[in-house]
Amino acid sequence: MEKTWRWFGPNDKITLSMLRQIGVEGIVTALHAIPNGEVWPLEQIEATRDLIADHGMRWSVVESLPVSEAIKYGGAERDRLIANYIISLENLGRAGVTTVCYNFMPVIDWIRTDLEYPLADGTSTLYFDAVRFAYFDLKILEREGAAKEYSPEMLARVEELDKTITEAERDALIDTIIVKTQGFINGNIREGDKHPVAIFKRLLAQYAGIDRDQLRENMRYFLAAIMPTCEQWGIRMCVHPDDPPFQVLGLPRIVTSEEDIAWLLEAVDHPMNGVTFCAGSLSSGAHNDVVKMAERFAARTHFVHLRSCNILEGGNFMEASHLEGRGRLIELIRIFEKERADLPMRVDHGRTMLGDEKIGYNPGYSFHGRMFALAQVEGMMAVVRDELKQ
Repeated sequence: MEKTWRWFGPNDKITLSMLRQIGVEGIVTALHAIPNGEVWPLEQIEATRDLIADHGMRWSVVESLPVSEAIKYGGAERDRLIANYIISLENLGRAGVTTVCYNFMPVIDWIRTDLEYPLADGTSTLYFDAVRFAYFDLKILEREGAAKEYSPEMLARVEELDKTITEAERDALIDTIIVKTQGFINGNIREGDKHPVAIFKRLLAQYAGIDRDQLRENMRYFLAAIMPTCEQWGIRMCVHPDDPPFQVLGLPRIVTSEEDIAWLLEAVDHPMNGVTFCAGSLSSGAHNDVVKMAERFAARTHFVHLRSCNILEGGNFMEASHLEGRGRLIELIRIFEKERADLPMRVDHGRTMLGDEKIGYNPGYSFHGRMFALAQVEGMMAVVRDELKQ
């Protein structure tokens, strides 16, 4: 597999020169300055491609060309936004950038309640606390009907937390869930937005009446519309699984399981319609057998995220070492190394370590932590390649 790295453009504190020095072969990036729904100009695509090439690497994957909310919920602007998306795909194809990672998660991208959960060795990691997330839903959002979606035990634990949580902790929870994990990735809410809870509630309201079946149909409609362009330009579309892979905040989530992935690949059965196999997202769901899924979907996997999670008691989960956890990364490497020699792979959500916390990197995207993870994964790749030779 090709060793790639997610880079957030010229403003990223991690430079292309740094990435070249640590053995990165391909870059995963996007035109982050362009608002969702607008066309990506060919000139800007080519400039980014050439900048990366000047540093001895290639633009391997677009992550991501965002799918606008109106496409997901089927709003009045859907067809216009899909037309813009198609023009952007055409421009990417002209520039030779032909793997596009995207997601179809309504409103909110990846969810954690703690971005620097301390570990015994002095590093920190990303963490999902089910009680704190339920508290956010019930006590901060005050979402109508939310209490019906939680068990009596969970409701009691939320009430206990409500007695002790501080205003600072409430603010941190809002910042983590709504802003910090969303604002740096073409999110709906940006750093500095006033009243993020009110904005978030308005976004949720757009999905009133949209259930799993309707969201699936909207995804099928989108993919069917763009596949002729993808075929013409050889563009591989690869959907990222929902993170975490279960329903949240009353929103339908439709890329959560083996059954979901099978459905979307069959609904638009085209070789350009594929998967970003994110072992971390999938392994945070107890219902997912990640190795089995990799075996089944390897032929339609166009991009791989190698990270791993541990599921804890009470519905909590946390990022695991890349050598451990439910992701079973060496088994995935064995599967994907056989599938396609040039399959792009990136490590994901590294720990915060060795001063990373002082630099202000994007959450989950530390330098030392990901470099350490890349070394671990490179070692596993070397073992597997040696096995294949033998």
